[in-house]
Amino acid sequence: MNWSALVTLLVGTAVLAALLAANDLAEILRLLAGMSWGILAVVALRLPQILASAFGWAPLIEDAARPPWPVLFRLRWIRDAVNALLPVAQVGGDVVRAQLLVRRGVRGVTATASVAVDLAAEMAAQVAFSAIGLTVLWYVPHRGPVGWAVAACAVLGAMAGSFLAAQRWGLFRLVERLLPRLARQGQAAATGLHEAVVRLYGAPRRLWISGAAHLASWLFGVLETWAALRLLGIEAGLAEAVVIESLGQLARSLGFMVPGAIGVQEGGFVLACGLFGIPPEQALAFALIRRIRDILLGLPGIIAWRWDAAAVPHRTLTDPRPR
Repeated sequence: MNWSALVTLLVGTAVLAALLAANDLAEILRLLAGMSWGILAVVALRLPQILASAFGWAPLIEDAARPPWPVLFRLRWIRDAVNALLPVAQVGGDVVRAQLLVRRGVRGVTATASVAVDLAAEMAAQVAFSAIGLTVLWYVPHRGPVGWAVAACAVLGAMAGSFLAAQRWGLFRLVERLLPRLARQGQAAATGLHEAVVRLYGAPRRLWISGAAHLASWLFGVLETWAALRLLGIEAGLAEAVVIESLGQLARSLGFMVPGAIGVQEGGFVLACGLFGIPPEQALAFALIRRIRDILLGLPGIIAWRWDAAAVPHRTLTDPRPR
């Protein structure tokens, strides 16, 4: 863990601790204990989201060696586990899934390009999902100011637009120029990476399929949120769940530099739940259910990653073609 990750992790942990200390911790624990085995239902509702995200990634892998769906599901699951549980910024899991894809026979430049464009498609789908959440918020009764939500959505939109533009206008050409320094350490330069990314952006059908699948994944998250709220005894409908899920995930994405978005995600859910008069204790219990879900799904994912790393021969992202 580098110093920046350590500092952001400590700050995020302090924010979470402050949120818990400022509210009735005993009540929060009572609500969590009342969930009992219901937490397994919440975990199960996460699985369709991972599957939809894998579907969104698949059309962007232009390689005859593209793994079958179960393998892509496994790699996406590992990616989410790394991002949720390890002290890395929330792109560390994308590096891991690209590496694992290469180990399964996909060319390094193809794997890297597919992950980069998939990440952009996922961000674009989240902007659309956030806009849906704001639209629903406009029509349902709520309390308190919503300017922060509009501003956060605008920031995410600007980030997504900048990321897409950078990819299309030469970000990876710059990467190609920098990688020869790695070649002196025994790695080959990733020649053709920029062209691979541009080629994917020149295939609108693939992009639309990817974006639609990722939007479906975000929408599946609404069902998970609705189920968790109901299990906590919170009378919330699907409209409220759309708003809470979209704004909570918006906060998580904006906190991408904080490992696991710890503290940021919880703060986002408290603000989103507050729009519907949900007390902070219930909001924090709901947010902590997400953390429990991440642990229950993430720990096996980390074990699967280490298993794959040991079982599959090592090849670097810059290998021209695994042999």
